Amino acid sequence: MKGIPNMKNMLKQAEKMKERLEKLQAKAGEMTVEASAGGGMVTAVAKAKGEIVFIKIEPDIVNERDIEMLEDLITAAVNEALNRGREIMKEELGKAASGLGLPPGLL
Repeated sequence: MKGIPNMKNMLKQAEKMKERLEKLQAKAGEMTVEASAGGGMVTAVAKAKGEIVFIKIEPDIVNERDIEMLEDLITAAVNEALNRGREIMKEELGKAASGLGLPPGLL
């Protein structure tokens, strides 16, 4: 019957690890990243979890005859911000995994 107390201990440790990972994920997800396109004419700020916080457009670039270029710059800035956010999440979860003694790439 020695195996059962060890199993309970392992389950408690696993639950604590899960809680820590969830907290780290939530914290990392709230980190913000900024990316711009068109030489800074369009800037997008996003949370690492993939939520756009705001988009800033320099007034000089607004030209109703060239909406297509503005749309392309907005798309480029947003995509870059989201990519940077994914990288932050990956880095933070990698740090968390190594801190918990998990092998690299597990999370």
